[in-house]
Amino acid sequence: RAAEPPRVSPATDAAAAGLVEIRTVSPQIQLDIRYAGANNFTGAPVPGYQAPACYLLAPVAQALAKVEADLRSAGYGLRVYDCYRPVRAVQAFMAWVHDPREQSRKSLQYPDLDKPQLLADGYIAERSGHSRGATVDLGLLDCRTGACVVMDMGTDFDFFGVRAHTETPGLTPAQRGNRQQLLQAMARRGFANYPQEWWHYTLQPEPDPGTAYDVPVQ
Repeated sequence: RAAEPPRVSPATDAAAAGLVEIRTVSPQIQLDIRYAGANNFTGAPVPGYQAPACYLLAPVAQALAKVEADLRSAGYGLRVYDCYRPVRAVQAFMAWVHDPREQSRKSLQYPDLDKPQLLADGYIAERSGHSRGATVDLGLLDCRTGACVVMDMGTDFDFFGVRAHTETPGLTPAQRGNRQQLLQAMARRGFANYPQEWWHYTLQPEPDPGTAYDVPVQ
């Protein structure tokens, strides 16, 4: 029997949901919240994202702050692409995937797949762990020279295809090493990777796997 879908919390703002903004516990963490702008696979700002902010349940935010601190002590850091994702945003992704006309970012982000395959292969789903406030999408920064630069992970965030699989063959040694560095840094603080996406991590065990949220990111 399929797992019951999570209930959607009646909370109407982040505080009521128990969601905290990551910069309140990790001020140095770098944010590039793609769904708050047009630089994402839909080609437009996504419903539910009113600001480029990163909210997570408090235990998740605290664990991620520890990852950032660990990395900073060695001259590295994190760049975060997405955190908590409102249910309405997931519904918007489903509407997008069922709209065959909207293909503006195909060549950049899903060149080898047609939209129906994005569903079939698990890149886009009817429900997202992000809506439960325990999942984060991120990459690595090299801050050893003082100015933090994005490290080469082999693909951009939200590239849909085999090359984004964490253990894909064909990466350069540097790309593979960068993915392993991220994997180990996250695992040390309790985060597990989704193997189809090198950037996707969920704190284990999840603080509240039975509850999703639909408060706006603002």
